[in-house]
Amino acid sequence: DCVCIETGHSTWKTADLMKACCNLKRRRLLQELGNQKIPFLGPSDEGFQQLWDSSYSGLVLRRSCSLPAELHGRVQAALLTLRRKGCLLRDLVRVRERDVFTAVSRALMGEPGHTYRYLDTRLFAIPWHSEDTEVKGQNCCDPDFRAACKALWELNTFFCSDVSQLKEGDRLTQCAKAGAEAKQGEEGDTESKHSDDSKNSEGGDSESRQSEEGDTESKHSEEWDIESKHSDEGCSGSKQEGEWETESKHSSEEGESSQVKPSVAAGSEHSEGKFPGWAPKAISGTETEPVGLGAQKKPVAQLKHSMSDYYTEGKEEQSSGQGCSQPSPPQVCTGPVKFNVTLLNYMDPAAMSQLKEEPYYGMGKMAVGWHHDENLISHSPVAVYSYSCHDDKGESSEGGSGEKACWRIGLKVAWDIHTPGLMLPLESGDCYYMRDDLNSTHQHCVLAGDTARFSSTHRVAECSSGTLTYIQSQCQEALSNLHTDPETGSHSLLALLPTTLQHCEEIHNEVEFEWLRQYWFQGQRYTRFCSWWTRPMEQLEKDWRLMETMTMLFLATVEEEGQAQEGRREMAETLLSALTDRHQQRQTWRDR
Repeated sequence: DCVCIETGHSTWKTADLMKACCNLKRRRLLQELGNQKIPFLGPSDEGFQQLWDSSYSGLVLRRSCSLPAELHGRVQAALLTLRRKGCLLRDLVRVRERDVFTAVSRALMGEPGHTYRYLDTRLFAIPWHSEDTEVKGQNCCDPDFRAACKALWELNTFFCSDVSQLKEGDRLTQCAKAGAEAKQGEEGDTESKHSDDSKNSEGGDSESRQSEEGDTESKHSEEWDIESKHSDEGCSGSKQEGEWETESKHSSEEGESSQVKPSVAAGSEHSEGKFPGWAPKAISGTETEPVGLGAQKKPVAQLKHSMSDYYTEGKEEQSSGQGCSQPSPPQVCTGPVKFNVTLLNYMDPAAMSQLKEEPYYGMGKMAVGWHHDENLISHSPVAVYSYSCHDDKGESSEGGSGEKACWRIGLKVAWDIHTPGLMLPLESGDCYYMRDDLNSTHQHCVLAGDTARFSSTHRVAECSSGTLTYIQSQCQEALSNLHTDPETGSHSLLALLPTTLQHCEEIHNEVEFEWLRQYWFQGQRYTRFCSWWTRPMEQLEKDWRLMETMTMLFLATVEEEGQAQEGRREMAETLLSALTDRHQQRQTWRDR
């Protein structure tokens, strides 16, 4: 999908031009902003609810007390089981042509045969281990591990149902047992703010980008502030085998982003712009105060006006954050929500050295910088479950920890220093949804609390070319051009058309570089916990070896003297292009 453009003495791809232009624009915006901080509002600030309704309506909060207690218990036990077994691992990802370790420890879980790709890294989903026929009866993991997977499938099922029931203008009940037992004056606390559908969430999806200098940045530098710099979040330059298995010593999680369309909650009781339920102390994870808010009395409109001197063009240039890596045309999420994967993340701020301050709003210490998520179905929602605990035993952060700062998420409108940011505290067990186009129009960051935190980020991954079924069908298509003599076992090609040759070699490269090498490189680390992928990948390797044979047969045909000169030339050019690409990619993987 990349178009090459001649620019003087060099040829640039459109993707490179986009990045260069966005970097220039970002620098210009930062220069105009200077040392000024952009205002942001938290729940205790006047105008908070108004700002949420007007500019962040795609964000929906579900308080922990509104989920069944039994579900909380199973999910939290599952997360602790996965961590205790050591299956939350750091990924080696590709950032700016460099390999860096993620600071967050993670694992992908989802529909059997699904994968999720980010930062040139493909994650292979551990199956839900529900009662699906594809998994039932397979002895691919131990009972404790299977039970943990099934608990997260139950959470996924709950989210699918809950998000699908949300309507524009609806209000979520915060506490399922509210009603007669609810304390007077806390009724408003039982409502969750609704928003437009937003599509991404923490974890991944543009997961936290970390450079070797410890800068966490978004894969697509399309946003003026996308390269928020914070600490070395555990990005080691070493690639020793032992480090593959090491859980994040410095945790951060993948970016949480979503796509949202404004949907104002009807009948909001927060006429004062407050969001009841959070005391000012509960939302302060830092000594940093919101900048530019004065006595916190300015209404949103006045706050926006006060920043007009720093507002520059750019709203019309908002980008999806997915660049040209997104298929064209993109799929659009319609009908009932069906989350097909969840990206599990674990972060411990105590093990994260030198966390940097959020640089644009003064929101506090960041665990994950500003970003969009990537590789999701357009306009699909994202659901996030947040669980904070003191230690591996799962002691909740709620009891007796009033002095500890809670985790928070920050949101901002992309390419905009005009609209104040939004900061939302998260208590253990809270959930939030991001819906519609929030991921393309907004960015979000994760602000560290004082306790360790798990998150389960449920999403609708774009899997048109990311399922086992897909790549198996590709193999069958390519191998349909190979004939095997039943008596001698010798191979021959059925068709020698250049178009057939090109298509087969493209599939050959896809199998090797998008599947086999990704699996050999990192995916197979999870086989000691669940062996579901072992047999399919062994078969995929056998198919790849047959494609290697096909390439040799193609090459032999080109070298035959009896072939027509013009036909040989066309076949040679086609084969040369595929082999050149293969050679370059193999060298990249050798370097990694």
